[in-house]
Amino acid sequence: MSASDELTAGPAVVAAPVASAARAAALRARAYELARFLSVGGLAFVVDLGLFNLLRFGPGHLLEHKPLTAKVISVAAATLVSWLGNRHWTFSQRRTEQRTRELVVFAGINLVCAVVPVLTLALSHYALGLTNAFADNVATVVGIAIGTALRYVGYKKWVFTGSV
Repeated sequence: MSASDELTAGPAVVAAPVASAARAAALRARAYELARFLSVGGLAFVVDLGLFNLLRFGPGHLLEHKPLTAKVISVAAATLVSWLGNRHWTFSQRRTEQRTRELVVFAGINLVCAVVPVLTLALSHYALGLTNAFADNVATVVGIAIGTALRYVGYKKWVFTGSV
């Protein structure tokens, strides 16, 4: 092997570990982003369920006979918590100065994705005839998982569109 061969062979050997390290760093960053996204979603879920139950069954039974009103209020509060958490933590590097646009598109994506578990339940229950409690719950969980994945993609693609 000549000296010129050593010079051309050297950088290729070094480039592979550098590219591999960059890929590993990108995967690690994506994993942290997903963990933050799921944490914010978990907190929003607790706010939704907790506020709903507090309004219906808590002190004073404020909305005991109005479950839909309680649900609308709890979903609105959970959506706001989710938007703030995702805007200031999960996607903080990608947020824009257009807060109102972000919130409106964020709410729209949440509305669309909230329909997904209803559709999976309807498909399972009515089209497939799986009518027991276990099947209904599996269909709902599958719908929530699909909706969560769609939210993540939608937030990255249409809501938090600032440069990294």
